[in-house]
Amino acid sequence: MHEVKLSDGIIALSPLRLDDAEAHLAGEDEPLVRWLSGGPGTREGVEAYIRHCQEQWDTSGPLRAFGIRVGTDETLAGTIDLRFTAEGLSPGQVNVAYGLYPSWRGRGLATRAVLLVSRYAASEGGKEAVIRVEPENATSASVARRAGFTPGKHTHGEDGTRLDWYIRDLRIDTQNDPGAPKPA
Repeated sequence: MHEVKLSDGIIALSPLRLDDAEAHLAGEDEPLVRWLSGGPGTREGVEAYIRHCQEQWDTSGPLRAFGIRVGTDETLAGTIDLRFTAEGLSPGQVNVAYGLYPSWRGRGLATRAVLLVSRYAASEGGKEAVIRVEPENATSASVARRAGFTPGKHTHGEDGTRLDWYIRDLRIDTQNDPGAPKPA
């Protein structure tokens, strides 16, 4: 298992682990199911997904799934993942997907997480980060805009759902940005 840990001093991102399953299930609510997972989780399903994520880390696969962690005890506040290959993406584009548990929303944590994974994606060779959002998901679109993403094209998912794209060029030099997240 990779020991990647990113932090901006407020949140930390590290790979999902099996002991995150209970906190994830406890934090799951209707918006998270609707916008991110597509169905309520089960302990067996969440653990299988986390094992898959760990395998992706171990084999340098196209998926990098992180837990969004807060506080000195690194309480799991949500998840964020990168997909370096996905349907509809051009070479160099990286899909970003995220979700926070209800008690952690409205604090700017998702924006911080998006900024951290964007920097990580750039360090791994990503050229553009893409956030694909259903038009009704105004909260997620707001996170994308706050993180410096700009509106792009509109597509439809496999099920016909319209998706608005938000794109951020990862090749922009952030080394001189004092607010840029740094590895922990």
